[in-house]
Amino acid sequence: MRAPSQLSAVSPDLRPKDGTGRLQFERVGGKTVLTRAIAASPLRVLNPKNTGESAWVYLATYGGGLVGGDALDISIDVGRRAAALVATQASTKVYRSPLGASQRLHARAADGSLLVLLPDPVTAFSDSRYVQEQHVDLDESASLVLVDWLTAGRIASGERWQFDGYTSRTFVRRSGTRLVHDAVSLTPADGSIAGRMNRFNCMATAIVTGPAVQAAAARLDGELNTAPLARQADLLMSAAPLAGGDKGTVLRLAGLSVEQVGGMLRHLLNFVPALLGDDPWSCKW
Repeated sequence: MRAPSQLSAVSPDLRPKDGTGRLQFERVGGKTVLTRAIAASPLRVLNPKNTGESAWVYLATYGGGLVGGDALDISIDVGRRAAALVATQASTKVYRSPLGASQRLHARAADGSLLVLLPDPVTAFSDSRYVQEQHVDLDESASLVLVDWLTAGRIASGERWQFDGYTSRTFVRRSGTRLVHDAVSLTPADGSIAGRMNRFNCMATAIVTGPAVQAAAARLDGELNTAPLARQADLLMSAAPLAGGDKGTVLRLAGLSVEQVGGMLRHLLNFVPALLGDDPWSCKW
């Protein structure tokens, strides 16, 4: 047995760094099971039951948001033929601070698996800064539904698009080949954010790719690319097929409110509950 002094010397190395999250999903006995879950403050992991064969995780933070200096580092591994939903308990609030906050996510989905990333939107407060980067690596027959969205902030408090900076980069690769490199950068240095966003208070991007969602992606491409676009519409939508022969699509939405954009996301992604065996939106909008 080691002496107490030796134990105290090595035990800190066994603890994950602040903001670290590690999730592993495997198919066991005909259902997907969360086989590994590690979370270090301010990150929390919730694993509720559902009526389907998929496994669900909701990420949350102590205090209900990110403060200056918070840096989340999340890793997700979805095993062969597993189906996993990773969402958030509420919107990701970013509190004002000159230090800024960040989040980095890396996910891997094995052959035959399904990964659904369905967070609530980021809500950046006045004088806050937020940077996020997402990397998703898909095996040849893995499927992905990824949503990334942003609100104007606390509009009722007069903080409409008043944050100091927001940057989001998303990379999706299949068998090592890049399918998507999507980047959004909003900073007052490039001009008034509120002026550039015009009447819109919420914007969203959704990426749909893989064998399990191939038919849905093709339908969305067809529907949105044949619908007329009204310049003064309260809700703008577009779809762009992925390059390189991948049967997938990238959806973009801009609307006047979170409820409006969220409701349309639920409508466009109405095939997700059948894939998961339960409805992740049933208690949201």
